[in-house]
Amino acid sequence: MPAHLDPTYRAEALASLGEDEVDVLVIGGGVVGAGAALDAASRGLTTVLVEARDFAAGTSSRSSKLIHGGLRYLEQFDFALVREALRERGLLLNTLAPHLVHPVSFLFPLQHHWERPYIGAGVALYDTLGGARALPMHRHLSRSRALELAPALREDAMVGAIRYFDAQVDDARHTMTLARTAARHGATVLTRAKVTGLLREGERVVGAIVTDRESGREYPVRARRVISATGVWTDEMNAMTGVDFPFHVRMSKGVHILVPRERLDLDTGLIMKTEKSVLFVIPWREHWIIGTTDTDWSLDKNHPVASAADVRYILDHVNSLLREPLSNNDIVGTYAGLRPLLSGASSSTAKLSREHAVAEPVPGLFVIAGGKYTTYRVMAADVIDAAVAGFGRGVAPSVTAHLPILGAAGYHELRDDIDSVAQRAGLSVAAATHLVSRYGSLATELFAMIDREPELGMLLPGTEYLGAEAVYAVTHEGALHLDDILTRRTRISIEVADRGLAAAAVAADLVAAHLGWDEATKAQELARYRERVQAELAANAAADDDEANAARLIAPPC
Repeated sequence: MPAHLDPTYRAEALASLGEDEVDVLVIGGGVVGAGAALDAASRGLTTVLVEARDFAAGTSSRSSKLIHGGLRYLEQFDFALVREALRERGLLLNTLAPHLVHPVSFLFPLQHHWERPYIGAGVALYDTLGGARALPMHRHLSRSRALELAPALREDAMVGAIRYFDAQVDDARHTMTLARTAARHGATVLTRAKVTGLLREGERVVGAIVTDRESGREYPVRARRVISATGVWTDEMNAMTGVDFPFHVRMSKGVHILVPRERLDLDTGLIMKTEKSVLFVIPWREHWIIGTTDTDWSLDKNHPVASAADVRYILDHVNSLLREPLSNNDIVGTYAGLRPLLSGASSSTAKLSREHAVAEPVPGLFVIAGGKYTTYRVMAADVIDAAVAGFGRGVAPSVTAHLPILGAAGYHELRDDIDSVAQRAGLSVAAATHLVSRYGSLATELFAMIDREPELGMLLPGTEYLGAEAVYAVTHEGALHLDDILTRRTRISIEVADRGLAAAAVAADLVAAHLGWDEATKAQELARYRERVQAELAANAAADDDEANAARLIAPPC
């Protein structure tokens, strides 16, 4: 099946909605929803995935971008969660998405000698649970050796350190690629398609009303099973059913900042404990991602934002380790995401948790909530298993533990022969490496685009991204708006100091014809993006969450 999510695909997919009853309708295009659509489609089930905004527009594009077990969960004795997450980490690194999931090194500075046996035992257990084959084992370092890896650290900030390895991912790209892979296996996947009501036969849910947010047209979609994978919007689905769910979701806000790579003299990432959680300094291409916070959030779910207080919290903690403190002037980007933490209404789910739960609150509707990014595949398989249990016919078990996503097959061959690949593509080694590391073997499709239109090999102003990537986002990856391109298909909106304003006009010119934009529409897209950037910058300067939320809501909704 085609996996080119271009405007023609979307029009044909919309036209097909409601023609026949499908096996599974998945609501929510985050990582769990996309994973559930892939799980169902790869079992041979007819599947539709609908997302109200864009793939990964919520939590799934705003994570710490780590694929990890979570060292801090060992302190909570949640060994099962850590073991499960580390097993998934190994699958993603080695089989499912090696082009998008890569090893990353972290240094854990020790501030007291007594910490070495305590933290060392925890990291050793972490390595053991993760298996020795996936990543290098941890190492204990003296202070002098730690400073060789991390000259940016103050000498008096540690007595030594432990170095260990985890993995990282471009979360938005991974989520979108899951959706594309689901489409390749026969699923219909749609963005800007919002569920505005449920179809009922008596108490049973038998489908949903889907509204195309681009045209306003409504489509009744009948399904044998409906799955809600709506994350922090789970309680909205609860309200739509008119019954109380066995669990609810509480939102916790996590904020990150980005600073240029050259600003910190480090050859490794960092992790440090804070009074609330942990703080990471994560290498991210030409930047460092620093975060996160952990605070309650009860305001706008679509556009959580970082306030000045959030930024100050991050700077104060990271600066406690640095020889040369960071300031607001070093920050080129910020982002905030909402964690969906389970808050149970019964004794079995009474604690807030990163573990996930599946429920059938009304017949025909299955809800999946909680969990963490790393375990999305397990969550997806669990909810599909629950949904098909009463189908009355045999349904194959999940195969996604052995199913590489698009771009994985052939990635290593391209990566290991990158000099020849670059020469054949007529690109610099740096440009070819950039594309292969973001698209895997699908990079050959971008090479072909550049060969046909050499101007697409030019960089977008102020960025490390090629013009071909903006066009490919529209012709293959389902992007419909400028925000989709600059925020999720690329990460320009958080990686350059002007938040992508200079690149926006060039990107709009490149994609206008593909999306059927006239000059007025193009101007409208640019204005909307500009207003969003201005609102987020104003929010970042606001003193607290209430002020930041009010500042962000001035801009039109995305």
